[in-house]
Amino acid sequence: MSVHALKTGKVANLRAKVSPEEWQARVDLAACYRLTDLYEMTDLIANHISVRVPGEPDHFLINAYGLLYDEITASSLLKIDHDGNILSKPEFVGGVEYGVNRAGFVIHSAIHMAKPDVNCVIHTHTWAGMAVSTMECGLLPNTQTSMRFAKISYHDYEGVVIDTKLREQLVTDLGDNNAMILRSHGLLTAAKTIPEAFNAMHRLELSCKTQIAAMSCNTKLIEVPADVVEATYQNYQPQVRRPFGVLDWPALLRKLDRIDPGFRD
Repeated sequence: MSVHALKTGKVANLRAKVSPEEWQARVDLAACYRLTDLYEMTDLIANHISVRVPGEPDHFLINAYGLLYDEITASSLLKIDHDGNILSKPEFVGGVEYGVNRAGFVIHSAIHMAKPDVNCVIHTHTWAGMAVSTMECGLLPNTQTSMRFAKISYHDYEGVVIDTKLREQLVTDLGDNNAMILRSHGLLTAAKTIPEAFNAMHRLELSCKTQIAAMSCNTKLIEVPADVVEATYQNYQPQVRRPFGVLDWPALLRKLDRIDPGFRD
């Protein structure tokens, strides 16, 4: 067995062992991991993206803790329940045992348990997201993109999220929003679908980068009138126009296929 095969966490294809609906969810989730890596929103093997298993409301798919995002495939994802039990996992090459990141289980199970309409949750530790998470002002609604998050949620830092007692506060702080800044920690988005959650995270990350760039110029920033901010925010709500991200998704998958279609395995 080659060292390369061991390092990539290669596994046997699981397509024949799961329902067509679960397989599609696996492919899309693996794609989301690869795209998160492609757009430089990763923290080595840390962080997590999850999706509820279609037809199994109490189960969700998440990454095997130990793989880089660009190694993740549809078959390498783990299926767990809301108690953190691993219900199914592939046999990794070399007999390597990969488990679930404890913080990932706590954060994602909290939202999946409390919000049946949310099927995908993304959490990142990007330099831009972490930087804005430490700013007292939070995310400023002074660009069209950031106005989409004019009413973003905030969660105060309580330490590493490994205690299930922290789940209730996470959900309370998220409220009805699809995005949250975890103070001194990072970013989180939650949506009905993987494309919507990824689109929200991509735009939230862009908003944070733009804010840091503008604040670094040592010049007075424009303050957009509150009524304009509110109107722009409302235009970005899912019920107003099409769900954001759905139109982009097929094109993003084509992009991944051109780079490396291995996420589909």
